[in-house]
Amino acid sequence: MANRLLPEWHPQDAIQLTWPSPTSDWAPMLERIEATMETIVVAVARYQSVVISVPSTATRHHLQRRFAYFGVPAERLHLVVAQADDTWARDHGPIGTLRDGELHLLDFVFTGWGGKFEAARDNTLTRRLAETGLFACPVEPRELVLEGGAIESDGEGTLLTTEACLLNPNRNPQLDRSAMEAELKEAFGVARVLWLTSGHLQGDDTDSHVDTLARFCDSETIAYVRCDDPTDPHYATFGAMENELAAFRRADGRPYRLIPLPWPQPCFDPVDGHRLPATYANFVIINGAVLVPTYGDAADSQALTALGSAFPDHDIVPIDCLSVIRQHGSLHCLTMQLPKGSLATHT
Repeated sequence: MANRLLPEWHPQDAIQLTWPSPTSDWAPMLERIEATMETIVVAVARYQSVVISVPSTATRHHLQRRFAYFGVPAERLHLVVAQADDTWARDHGPIGTLRDGELHLLDFVFTGWGGKFEAARDNTLTRRLAETGLFACPVEPRELVLEGGAIESDGEGTLLTTEACLLNPNRNPQLDRSAMEAELKEAFGVARVLWLTSGHLQGDDTDSHVDTLARFCDSETIAYVRCDDPTDPHYATFGAMENELAAFRRADGRPYRLIPLPWPQPCFDPVDGHRLPATYANFVIINGAVLVPTYGDAADSQALTALGSAFPDHDIVPIDCLSVIRQHGSLHCLTMQLPKGSLATHT
């Protein structure tokens, strides 16, 4: 049975978002994160549909009016009432695969990054969305604990990930590296796994998700975080990661084209002063565009230029994510792509 883990640049029906609840950790800054989410929706809706799970019928009606005011076509907005614990759709959303040419959405177990946070409602969200008739393809539950932000696919049988996350005993303690590779190959049909052993952002709750560090832009190109400040505590680990990426080879033996992403000035939480995980690697690929997180930093323009070189046929759209990193994620973490054929109705 031929199985293929779809890359992010595969044609999409929609981007999935999970709207913040007034009772979530976003409560102290709810208006700010909602404004950021609105910006994301308006940007994505220029190119494709958006699916949003919302905490209540009142929120659904409010967002219908709000996005109509912003000019978002009603047919591109799918609002579904389904309560969640948090907003990180990348990690509780389904992962698209093709099996013998048929799309399947895989629903993995989500435990709040190894039990760090409450995640019971997040873990059942995909199932509840499926029960509403939202999806046009099979949704397949899986027993493996796995988050979408932990893996990158080149669409041609190679998966990129980190040891710090996938081999962390807080996820699947019964699996060593060889057993985890076997699980990934069975679930996704990948032929090989590239493991990063270095790279970690301070303030990151995910145990080094690869989508904060290094990303496939196409089957030949990896964009990655480079720290060029020798006084920064990240300097050594990101230097080591850069060396690992340079040593990786494509399936045909050729090296990857590597595109370094700039290092923003440190961002700190205004309440207690801890460092926040600002990263330009947390970009989002959609149909015809790449949404790029920005942080009000001089390096923002360099990041946009670098990703423009990686995606010459895409529009490059900046999204201010200073509000998002306050809860230790960024733009990619908030989103999950739904491949073409996912939705029962789409535009």
